[in-house]
Amino acid sequence: MATFQLDTKGLLCPMPVIKTQNRIKELAIGDTLEVFASDPGVMHDIPAWCRINGHTVLESSKEDRLCRILIEVCDS
Repeated sequence: MATFQLDTKGLLCPMPVIKTQNRIKELAIGDTLEVFASDPGVMHDIPAWCRINGHTVLESSKEDRLCRILIEVCDS
């Protein structure tokens, strides 16, 4: 199990979700992906995508304009 980071700052919907989806496809079950974004819509969009696709949001936070979401890759 490893932790990876994905920087989607500066991208607008739907690109952060698409980039998250593409990156998760490359990871193993149990890995975690830490996504950083400036689009506040990711605070809803990425957790919704995770629910639909069977992944787990472990943490999420928003500080100033920076959103951070930590996702555990699950067997989907």
